[in-house]
Amino acid sequence: MKTPLFTSLMEHKRKNSLSLHVPGHKNGSVFFGPAIKIYKDVLSFDFTELTGLDDLHHAEGIIYEAEQLTAKLYGVKDTKFLVNGSTVGNLAMILACCRPGETILVQRNSHKSIINGIKLAGARPVFLNPIIDERLDVPSYVNYETIKIALETFPFAKAIILTNPNYYGLAIDLTSIVNLVHSYDIPVLVDEAHGAHFLLGKPFPKSAISAGADVIIQSAHKTLPAMTMGSYLHFNSTLVNKEKLFYYLTVLQSSSPSYPIMASLDLARAFLQEIVEKGYKDNILKNLTVIKEYLHATGKFIIVNSNDKHVYMDPLKLTIKSSEGLTGLELLHFFEKHNIYGELSDPTKLLLVLPLSAEDSIVDKLKNVNFNNVKSLGRREHIAKANTIQLTEFISSLEKSYSELEEFKKQQVPLSESLGLIAAESIVPYPPGIPLIMEGERITEQLIEQLTELVRVGINIQGDKHIRTGNILVYNESR
Repeated sequence: MKTPLFTSLMEHKRKNSLSLHVPGHKNGSVFFGPAIKIYKDVLSFDFTELTGLDDLHHAEGIIYEAEQLTAKLYGVKDTKFLVNGSTVGNLAMILACCRPGETILVQRNSHKSIINGIKLAGARPVFLNPIIDERLDVPSYVNYETIKIALETFPFAKAIILTNPNYYGLAIDLTSIVNLVHSYDIPVLVDEAHGAHFLLGKPFPKSAISAGADVIIQSAHKTLPAMTMGSYLHFNSTLVNKEKLFYYLTVLQSSSPSYPIMASLDLARAFLQEIVEKGYKDNILKNLTVIKEYLHATGKFIIVNSNDKHVYMDPLKLTIKSSEGLTGLELLHFFEKHNIYGELSDPTKLLLVLPLSAEDSIVDKLKNVNFNNVKSLGRREHIAKANTIQLTEFISSLEKSYSELEEFKKQQVPLSESLGLIAAESIVPYPPGIPLIMEGERITEQLIEQLTELVRVGINIQGDKHIRTGNILVYNESR
């Protein structure tokens, strides 16, 4: 299996050359003593743009070859390696499509980086509110009818941004939606952060790539064996200006990209390609089934699956509820006491991200856990639906543009007195990083109730630092 970038780094490492260049650790020879044993192997190939090692921002050699191998595997025109996570890909694709004041259609339950990208572009977002999955109690996907109405109302939109799958692994086939949007000559930008492995085919969901989307962002580090911040940007469009898109990548990405991260992206592609070529998928699926069956057999957990006929569930995502009345956070803490760390908890559920592997060591570790200790700490009379934003309108927009909001001063008010005011910061339960309240959004009674409950049960909240003290930052609309 070819791994041009990783292989070349290892060849350079074997030269045992004298480093009189950056970075300052000098191939691992200069480092803080107690940590050198842990870092030394990685530092030994943490190089810079040396002769023969190519340049991410002007790739012509081994980086270019590694990117082209990735593009070929995924079946796209071009792939770019991202060393600043999917965040940088989301920002770049938005900036490449929108100018200040232009309209962009965006799925309401998008990652905060999408909202930040729209704000940086100065675009005017029109939010497409997703349906709520009745089994998982989370925002799922934007249905075809909502997008059709949005296009009829805003045919001049410069792009549409969709998130597929959601954090819990719920995905739909986007083909009909992409075809509809393309009939308006509008590009489809997809945050597919959790779907880098979807090219494996059924029972994994269908990738936005095969659905015909224009730009697709994937966090290789989320489900493939890549280092944190390693992601892919796939370009497959005639509607998006490629040169402009790639220009923004050079602007936004570090001018000193991490070679270990890039090499891990090369290796992650080879790992996935090997699964495809050697037919390992069936063994992986069998292992995933064994893990789920073992947890179900304990009698302590309810495995939660969607019953929406349009939804495909990613087998790597396992959402469980307690059959003993524990909250999701209490489940998380139970597992952590046994040195098992899940991905995220919400007031009712715990999400586990399973490995893309045929190794069965997980069940062996689970056998060491006494699940009889999973006992109720007091059944909750009322638990909010986590991140479930029940909105009456399927299409909405901010009353004021981001530039208009900049003219107002900010002030703290008690959360209980914020009804009807405009939030001055996004309030983001993290993970999953999806804003519960967005900057510029009027605060409703329901949002106050949900936020109060999330704080009460201990969910981590990013954004307004005053939330934990019962206050929230809002705009003072009086000039």
